[in-house]
Amino acid sequence: MSTGFAPAAATFDLVIADAWVLDGSGGPGYRADVAVDGERIAAIGAPDSLHGREREDARGLALAPGFIDVHTHDDRAVLDDPGVFNKLSQGVTTVITGNCGISLAPWRADREPPAPLSLIGGQADFRFERFRDYLDAVDAARPAVNVAAMVGHSTLRIAEVADLDRAADDAEIERMRARLREAMQAGAIGFSSGLFYKPSRAAPNSEVIELVRESGAHGGVYASHLRDEYDGVLEAIDEAVDAGEAAHTPVVLSHHKCAGPANWGRTVETLARIDERRRRHWVGLDAYPYTAGSTVLDPDYVDGVIRILVSWSTPHPEQAGRDLGDIAADWQVDQKEAARRLHPAGAVYFQMREDDVRRVLGHDRTMIGSDGLPHDAHPHPRLWGAFPRVLGHYCRDEGLFHLPEAVRRMTALSADSFGLKRRGRIAPGLAADLVLFDPATIADRATFADPKQPAAGIRAVWVGGACALRDAHPTGERRGRALRREEERHAR
Repeated sequence: MSTGFAPAAATFDLVIADAWVLDGSGGPGYRADVAVDGERIAAIGAPDSLHGREREDARGLALAPGFIDVHTHDDRAVLDDPGVFNKLSQGVTTVITGNCGISLAPWRADREPPAPLSLIGGQADFRFERFRDYLDAVDAARPAVNVAAMVGHSTLRIAEVADLDRAADDAEIERMRARLREAMQAGAIGFSSGLFYKPSRAAPNSEVIELVRESGAHGGVYASHLRDEYDGVLEAIDEAVDAGEAAHTPVVLSHHKCAGPANWGRTVETLARIDERRRRHWVGLDAYPYTAGSTVLDPDYVDGVIRILVSWSTPHPEQAGRDLGDIAADWQVDQKEAARRLHPAGAVYFQMREDDVRRVLGHDRTMIGSDGLPHDAHPHPRLWGAFPRVLGHYCRDEGLFHLPEAVRRMTALSADSFGLKRRGRIAPGLAADLVLFDPATIADRATFADPKQPAAGIRAVWVGGACALRDAHPTGERRGRALRREEERHAR
């Protein structure tokens, strides 16, 4: 075993002693000491061979790279609640924001943002004309986790397209490209779209390709919330990958699913289509480990068949946490009318089937992303439980994959897919973002009835070499920062 940059006789700031190291590669774990100096991993040595001014006894525990949540809507949360306990408490040390075409920048709002931008803030929150200003605000907030940010298509459209019910014209596309160019030069890691949502629904793929091309020219990725996750899911997959191919840019398919009872079981088809497209172009995907999704409550999404749980409502906040069907029965109206009365509101939609979830999670390119909505009054439990649920329920209890592979999907695969070369692995010289947990007891405790519950089984979390969480309690240390693309692309 290598001792990295320093001899074993050296004294380090911290030694995590005799851990079962799961280094992120997916290979077998091994017992070792891991030493930290400052913000970096300094050395790896045989058990009880390294010496530190601080020593963490890790016998019987697993040490992994800090988990990377590749699909979040934490754009504002990291500013308003920089402790981000819901992420630290499940071992997450880096969040990727700006998903689904929704980003807090670059737009200084002159009006209240429409849905789905309203999921992450109101007019006063969209105050960053330049993306650089947003990244600087993240650094000033000193969040407890690192933040890598993408630029949202819907945000660009709302800023520059006069009529959202049509395709952008050439001048509007050029103005959107200029905003995106500034963001990429400032350090954004890519571009995302949410063609399912109303602000971008009228955009043809030719418009998207021009923006993906701008992102790709700067080394960014393209993350797509597909135009259709229901009956037209295969065509929507092709549309997203077509854009990446045309722009020579890697594609990530967000929260992959087959939604609605009519499409249950179709992940056999969709994953086969993804594999077919991967033969010609780089395609990845992310997923959360639940059969329910969550977004705005829209009467158009209400079919009277699937269960819908209200997560927040502006006119009726007292209804948060209740089933839409029960609310409709109380009000003696149908569910569509109840949804109209609750609007603006958010909801949890029980729209998937367990075999599809397992099939997607088991795919070798699937990364883990929580897709949690941190500002919901009664959020989906994935906001607090996604990562421990994969490790505990799907890995240990269900045997869907072995533990080193589960960790890979949360760390190295995610870091490589989004160009975060200093994260995602345990190796000398890389960032000391680490999580120490008990494989026998790690579990999600957040439920749909009681969603704001920290995980069990996590001993400690380090971000930038500082212990940010111990035994489910934050320490107050906040070493997170904005991860700018160029700084992250080359590991030292």
